[in-house]
Amino acid sequence: MKIRIDHERCRGAGQCALHAPELFDQSDDDGTVVLLDAEPPPELEDSARLAAALCPNSVITIIES
Repeated sequence: MKIRIDHERCRGAGQCALHAPELFDQSDDDGTVVLLDAEPPPELEDSARLAAALCPNSVITIIES
């Protein structure tokens, strides 16, 4: 799995950081998403999918291997 972020569309809702803090954080400057691990280990893949599904701006793309 690979995770891609569309930073241009992020509005800083924070659902990703809330539901998958091992993979996502928020910028101290503007609150937008910070990707911590673009290729998560298998045990975090479900968290990545949940974060992508809950993102109100659909900025997280999951690329399945």
